[in-house]
Amino acid sequence: MLDFEQLRALHAAVDEGTFEAAARKLHITPSAVSQRIKALETSVGRILVQRTKPIQVTDSGREVLRLARQIDALSRDTVRELGLENGSNTFARVSIAVNADSLSTWVLGALAEFTQEVSFDFHLDDQDHTTELLRDGSVMAAVTSVASPIQGCTSSRLGIMRYRPMASAEFCRRWFADGVTAESLSEAPLVVFNRKDLLQDRYLDQKVGHPADPPRHLVPSSADFADAVRRGYGWGLIPDLQCGEDDRGGVLIGFDPDFVDDVPLYWQQWKLSSPVLRRISEVVTRRAHEVLHQPSI
Repeated sequence: MLDFEQLRALHAAVDEGTFEAAARKLHITPSAVSQRIKALETSVGRILVQRTKPIQVTDSGREVLRLARQIDALSRDTVRELGLENGSNTFARVSIAVNADSLSTWVLGALAEFTQEVSFDFHLDDQDHTTELLRDGSVMAAVTSVASPIQGCTSSRLGIMRYRPMASAEFCRRWFADGVTAESLSEAPLVVFNRKDLLQDRYLDQKVGHPADPPRHLVPSSADFADAVRRGYGWGLIPDLQCGEDDRGGVLIGFDPDFVDDVPLYWQQWKLSSPVLRRISEVVTRRAHEVLHQPSI
C-alpha cells in the first residue's frame, strides 16, 4: 500500500520543480519532502525522480506520479462534494492537453461555463502528441487525434477538424500567377505552427511529388498563424473554423479548393469517478458535435 503523504510529496516536487518549492506548498521542510520521496522509492523499489533543478521524473516515476495526481483529483472532488473546503479557493483543478487550433476556435468557448468553479491548466501540443501527456500523468484529459484509448483512459469521438490550403490574394498573385504547380509550391514560402506541424509538409508531399524545402515562417500561435497567412508571409493550412467573414470576403483564398485535410479528433480522459471531469467531458463532446465536421457513418 502506497502512503498518501509520500504520494503528495512526489506530486508537489514534480509540479513545483524543487524540494524547497514543494515544501512551501505542503507547509513542511525540504528535508521532509526528500525523506518522503525516498521512502516512496524504497516502497516501490524504483528511483522515481532525478534530483536535478528542476526535478525530473523517471519512467517509473511517471506511473506513480499519475496515481498521485488521480488521488489528488478524487480527493478534491470529495472535499467539494461534502462542502469541506477551507478558505476561499474552492475551485477544482483540471489539466487538459489540447492542440492550439482547437483551443482557440472552440474549446475555450465550450468550457467558459466552468470559469467560476474550475481552475484550468491547458497544455498545448500537437494533436498527434497530446496523449503522451495523458500517459505520463501530466493531464487528466486530452483532445487528440489518437482514437485508441491509452491505458487507464476512455476515448470518445469528437468529430473532424477540416483544414484547407489558404493564402492571401496578393500572395497568390505573386507566387501562383501561373497556377498552383509543383514548381511554384517548391518555391513559395509557407507558414508552420511548430516543428511538429506536418500539415503543410503532407500537402507538399502529395502535390510536389518529391522532397521540397521552400522558405518557411515558424509562427507558434494559432491566431497569429492565421494572421501571418492573411498578411502574406506564406501559405498555410487553416481550419474552416478559423476563417471569418473577412476571409470569406476575399482576404484569404483557398488556392486549391478541391483539397481538404481532415483531422479526426477524440476526447481521452482518465477513468475516474469525478463529477467535474464527467461534466466537462459532456460539455466538450456536445460542443464538438456542434462545430466540428461530423461524417456520416
